[in-house]
Amino acid sequence: MSNPYNVLFLCTGNSARSILAESLINHWGRGRFTGWSAGSHPRGVVHPLALDVLRQNRLRTEGLRSKSWEEFTRPGAPPLNFVFTVCDRAVQEICPIWPGQPMTAHWGIEDPAAVEGSDEEKLRAFKKAFRELDGRIKIFTSLRIELLDRLSLQKQLDAIGRIDEAQLERLPALPRTE
Repeated sequence: MSNPYNVLFLCTGNSARSILAESLINHWGRGRFTGWSAGSHPRGVVHPLALDVLRQNRLRTEGLRSKSWEEFTRPGAPPLNFVFTVCDRAVQEICPIWPGQPMTAHWGIEDPAAVEGSDEEKLRAFKKAFRELDGRIKIFTSLRIELLDRLSLQKQLDAIGRIDEAQLERLPALPRTE
């Protein structure tokens, strides 16, 4: 197999959505994709409910940490093939110039860490964000990237970002690996 595609998920705080996405791409990517996450203004800690939801879904949490996107602009950083923003604030910010001109798309997800209310309401928000990211990442990892030209691939990436939760629920279930 050739080198895996490197994928970076960006958010502002890098404590919830981008962390969920990092774990999901590393799971569903099955060695074909390697994922990371970062934030423009990282909180420095991963939200405990993000870790809880990942554990409930039997996904790895080891090594997950809140970090700055600057780590991925330095010499020695992995060459990026894809950069996805997963929150509305990150898409409006000025992003670094990524070496190698990776493909980019915005896959906005509501911030579960911003939900106020009962513990149950907060957990429900994290589970919703997880489901939306899970569905989008399953679709992304199923693409035959090597067969698509850059314009066709960009259209696919943008379309994935527009899929809402109701559309994801109508998709056939993909098998869960342990």
